[in-house]
Amino acid sequence: MQTEFRSVLTGASLGLGAALSAPALAADPGVMEVSVTIPQLKVAEYHRPYVAIWVEKAGAPAKTVAIWYDHDVKNNEGTKWLRDVRQWWRASGRSMRFPANGVTGATRAPGTHKIAFSRAQLGAQAPGDYVLVIEAAREVGGRELLRIPFRWPAKAGVAGRAVGKTELGTVSISFR
Repeated sequence: MQTEFRSVLTGASLGLGAALSAPALAADPGVMEVSVTIPQLKVAEYHRPYVAIWVEKAGAPAKTVAIWYDHDVKNNEGTKWLRDVRQWWRASGRSMRFPANGVTGATRAPGTHKIAFSRAQLGAQAPGDYVLVIEAAREVGGRELLRIPFRWPAKAGVAGRAVGKTELGTVSISFR
């Protein structure tokens, strides 16, 4: 004996299903918060570093989410030194036009700086493993690169951190 089950969807049952699934969708974080510490260095000639932040996913082009440089210099001369942020320049910088709307920002002073990126800004559309990469280069100084892996979709809370040795201090990411 076989039993046959049939379900009939009505407007009320569709509404209930959507209402029940909404909290699950709302729980999926849509914002990545990044905290970047630029250390105070005791050197004779200090220049603020150029900093690039981008996202990598295997098989996909790198997605620049922030670039801090001297963008207010006359005749756009600040872009001349962007190629010193070498790994970023090779990954995606050389194909960009500057200033890049929504990505370009001024160099930052020593201290901790917090920025947030939406899922769309990160380019994290497909589920999978990603890496947030932060590179800093300073005139008459050094260069440093940090990588923080994360998974998308992410879980709310702290997702990772890395600690630099010279040009970058602690860099952490969290989701909300």
